[in-house]
Amino acid sequence: MNTQFKRGVLELVVLLTIKKEDMYGYQLVNEVNTVISVNEGTIYPLLRRLTNEKYFETYLRESNEGPPRKYYRLSVAGLNYTEELLSEWKSFVESVNTFIKEGHNE
Repeated sequence: MNTQFKRGVLELVVLLTIKKEDMYGYQLVNEVNTVISVNEGTIYPLLRRLTNEKYFETYLRESNEGPPRKYYRLSVAGLNYTEELLSEWKSFVESVNTFIKEGHNE
């Protein structure tokens, strides 16, 4: 998949994934990889930025496999931001699809 396409939609995919279920970083990487091929080095800076922007809240949860894990969940601001991005995405996709259907894909 085109790198620019990935970059443009990755934030929305991460937000929607966390909206479904609180997750820790590695779990999120694996889930996002079912949609878009990414590596940890791409996801963690995005998680840090979205947390700094108050779209995520974090908490620690004990793990049977080592130290406690940092989980991410959407804040109220994050939920609102997700819905805003989703609306923008749907409008964008509709516009591009209309453009393509009108024969501009030659």
